Amino acid sequence: MFTFEQIKELIELVGDHGLQGLEVERSGFRIQITGKGGAAPLAIPAPQPVAVSTSPAPQAVAMLTPPVAAPAPEPAAEEPIGHVLESPIVGTFYEAPSPEAGPFVRVGDRVKKGQVLCIVEAMKLMNEIEADIDGEITRIFPENAQPVEYGEPLFAIKA
Repeated sequence: MFTFEQIKELIELVGDHGLQGLEVERSGFRIQITGKGGAAPLAIPAPQPVAVSTSPAPQAVAMLTPPVAAPAPEPAAEEPIGHVLESPIVGTFYEAPSPEAGPFVRVGDRVKKGQVLCIVEAMKLMNEIEADIDGEITRIFPENAQPVEYGEPLFAIKA
């Protein structure tokens, strides 16, 4: 994954040195930057490419794409049972308040409406995600420290 500062530095590198383009891949993410006078960016199939540009190099364009992988079909036994609580924001899912602490909840735990289930970090802000119904946790979808998107399922809760 690339940080905003790393993307900005790459864009400035292309713009300042008049490069035609630059492509970097890290942890399964690929970023391709095309400078002024360079060829148009290649069309790379991705669910949601993110375009980034900065004022120091307005002629440079960056495209960050997540890894392209065919989703594995979920077994029928893994179907969520009950209400699905979705992520209200884009960020990083954390199952515990700190790396040393135990998780807020586990599969099989009974929860009350308003109880904190996890934290989603967005832009260095820790957002507590609370249960929206009373019930039992039947499934936790993301792994700890995994990026999550808006609307992505976090928990299945059986009332």
